[in-house]
Amino acid sequence: MKPDWDKLAEEFKDSSSVLIADVDCTAAGKPLCDKNGVSGYPTIKTFAPGETDGEDYKGGRDLAALRAHAESLGPVCSVDNKDLCSEEQLKALEKYVAMSQGRRDAKLIKLKNAIKKAEDAHEALQKQLSSAYEASNKKLESLREELKPEIKLLTAATPKQ
Repeated sequence: MKPDWDKLAEEFKDSSSVLIADVDCTAAGKPLCDKNGVSGYPTIKTFAPGETDGEDYKGGRDLAALRAHAESLGPVCSVDNKDLCSEEQLKALEKYVAMSQGRRDAKLIKLKNAIKKAEDAHEALQKQLSSAYEASNKKLESLREELKPEIKLLTAATPKQ
């Protein structure tokens, strides 16, 4: 992926709306990676202007897929770009603009906490399912080993033609 990433960075080096950058999470960039929840490598995050929490990119890792994603980035619906908002987005944006900063911050925390709670439940379920799978697999392997001698004898009891 690194060669394609470097080609992408070269292609977008003069862009005024998209920055393609590397961060070494094992060295000087570790605090930034920790702050943004990067735990696996390579991780690609997309940040909208003024955004402090990036979105994980889950798409393809080849140059064509990375290029398509980068080309989709740029200005989005915001206070400074109302012309990019749909009617629905504009209504919601105006509602949020009318809120105090404290109320906006509290709502943002509430929404992020809801996602975190769902992620935690999802991870707990994954652990539970993995544990159940491992237990089932152990039973299966035990049964195979237990029945193997009898299967061999039954197979051996059949005369060869």
